[in-house]
Amino acid sequence: MKILVVNAGSSSLKFQLFDVENNYAVLAKGLCDNVGLSTSKLKYTKTGCEEVCISVEMKNHSVATQMMSDALMGKVEGMEGCIASMTEIYAVGHRVVQGGPYFSESVVVTDDVMEKLALCYDYAPLHTNAHIQGLKGCFEVMPGTPNVLVFDTAFHTTMPDYAKTYPIPYEMTKDMHIRRYGAHGTSHKYVAIEMCKILGKTEGTKIVTCHLGNGSSISAVKDGKVIDTSMGLTPLAGVEMGTRCGDIDPAIVPKMMETYNIGVEGINDFMNKKCGLLGVSGLSSDMRELIAEVQNGGEKAERCQLAMDILMYQIKKYIGSYAAALGGVDAIVFTAGIGENNGMLRAGALEGLEFLGVDLDTEVNAKTMGKHGVTRLSKEGSKVAVYMIPTNEEYMIAKDTYDLTK
Repeated sequence: MKILVVNAGSSSLKFQLFDVENNYAVLAKGLCDNVGLSTSKLKYTKTGCEEVCISVEMKNHSVATQMMSDALMGKVEGMEGCIASMTEIYAVGHRVVQGGPYFSESVVVTDDVMEKLALCYDYAPLHTNAHIQGLKGCFEVMPGTPNVLVFDTAFHTTMPDYAKTYPIPYEMTKDMHIRRYGAHGTSHKYVAIEMCKILGKTEGTKIVTCHLGNGSSISAVKDGKVIDTSMGLTPLAGVEMGTRCGDIDPAIVPKMMETYNIGVEGINDFMNKKCGLLGVSGLSSDMRELIAEVQNGGEKAERCQLAMDILMYQIKKYIGSYAAALGGVDAIVFTAGIGENNGMLRAGALEGLEFLGVDLDTEVNAKTMGKHGVTRLSKEGSKVAVYMIPTNEEYMIAKDTYDLTK
C-alpha cells in the first residue's frame, strides 16, 4: 500500500512516496523547484539510485504535479520509476501550513474542506494558494484518489487561552479569529514524540523543541502537548528567520510605512521577504553564507556576525522563558536545516544556560549533523538532556493520511 506525500510551496512542490506495509519505507522522493519561473527544475531520487536533475519548464503547479507523476512512473528520461500507474497510490497527504479557526486536526478532503481551506488565505498568504494549486494538480493526475490535509497548526491547538490570546479587545479576537496559531507543528510533534521515547515517558515531561531553518519556531511541550509556541497568527512572528523579521515592536510598522512610503501589501511582503538574516547581514538569508563571510573576514563580516548573534540570543531567551512556563525543562531538542546541521548556532543558543542544568558536550555538538541521526549533545551527567533529532514531517503526514483513509 503506497501513500504519496505532497508539500506544495509558492514556487515548489516536494513529494515522497511511502510503502506503508514496509514500515513506511521511502520508495522515491523529488522536488519540482522554481515552478512558474524560467529556471524550473525537477529533482528525483528513487531509493537506492542516484539523484537525477533536469531542467524542464513548469509554468504552474498543475504541470509540476504531472511531472511528479511522470517521474514516479518512469516516464521521464533518465529517471527510474517505482510504480506502473498512479492508481497504485492509495491516498495523498498534503502538508498545509495554516488551518485557521476551521481545522484542529487532519481531515479528508471534501468540497466543504476545500471551501474552508480557501478561507485560510489571510492566515498564510504565502502558502495557502500554493496548497490549493497542489491539491488541484493531484486531483487531475489521480482522479478519485483520497486526499488528506495535515495542518502545521494542529499540534498547537492544545495551547491554553492565556497563551494563545492576544491582548486586544476581546470582541476583535472572536470576530476576526485572531489568536496564536503557531506553525511547524508536524515537525514539533514528531521530535517531541521521539524525545518522549528517549525519556521513557510522556506524562510528566517538559521539553523545548527548536525547529530552526529558513523559517524557525520554538515550542514548549508539557506532557506531550504544546502549551506555547513562538509563531503567532502567521508564521511571521517569533525569532529572526531567513527573510522574516520575527517579533518586532508593532510601532515600527507604521513608522516604516510612512518613512519609506510602503503600502499595506508592500509592508507585509517586506517583513516576510526582506528582513531577518538577509536584512541584517545585507548579504544572504543562508546561514552557511553568513558563516563563510565571517570566516573569510569579508566586507560584511560584522553585519553577518550580528545577524547570527541576534538569532542565537533570541533562541536562548525563548528556551529560558519556556523553562519558566513549563516549570523546569527535561530536554531541549534541535531540528530542521539549521538546528540539525549548525553546531555553532546550537552552542551559542545554549551558552549561559548552565544554571538550568545544561552541560553541553562541545566536541560531540561541533561535529554532529542531521545525517548522523538522533544524537545526544549533552554530557551524561547533564540535568537537561540536549538532543539533535532529524525531523520527519513527511512520515507524520503519511501516517495521518493512512490512519484517516485505511
